[in-house]
Amino acid sequence: MDNQKTVLIVEDEKNIVDILRFNLQREHYLTSEAYDGEDGLSKARAEKPDLILLDVMLPKMNGFDVCRALRQEGDNVPVIILTAREEEADKVLGLEIGADDYITKPFSMRELIARVGANIRRTAMAAPAAATAAASAMPVAGDLSINTDSHQVFRGGKAIDLTQREYELLTFLASHPNKVYSRVDLMEQVWNYGYVGDDVRTVDVTVRRLREKIEADPANPVFILTRRGAGYYFSV
Repeated sequence: MDNQKTVLIVEDEKNIVDILRFNLQREHYLTSEAYDGEDGLSKARAEKPDLILLDVMLPKMNGFDVCRALRQEGDNVPVIILTAREEEADKVLGLEIGADDYITKPFSMRELIARVGANIRRTAMAAPAAATAAASAMPVAGDLSINTDSHQVFRGGKAIDLTQREYELLTFLASHPNKVYSRVDLMEQVWNYGYVGDDVRTVDVTVRRLREKIEADPANPVFILTRRGAGYYFSV
């Protein structure tokens, strides 16, 4: 298979690497492994994987610093953060620095494989020429348009680079214009999580990052608005 996708696993626990490698290869992914952050970063640069599974707690350089370094270099490879801790701060920080998704250990292998597939699909679909994709994008409001075939979003015909979650959140809200969704609704509908306590902060962070990318003035948004005490909605 020429079009096999490569997943770089950056994780210092060998048994977890072995389980991930086995399951990913069974799903026909190629895999590469690194057992510390420095090696992970150099492999990410050299091998240009299609997706990175990145543990937070790593020797030499933690996962956040690896992700931050790649993003600062303009590398938009999908990154799924693996965190063993239920700490909300880890998840929020992961999203703040540009990770696409996170998954908390212990995780179900089925869920992990599904997340890997979804994040790789988005990037693979974003490959068509921007001009063609922009031309066939559907206007949603103002100068904002979405091409659901290529999973691309355009503002004034110019492509905007969104993470998988940002794209899913935008398309979900835009497809239900003027309907207010609470953070818990969005965690269930967009993230497919049952209600999980403080995870709702994740919604706020994702909305803020999305506004920074799609709004002309993120402090005074015109597309994604807040209904105080109720939630968020897409205004048309």
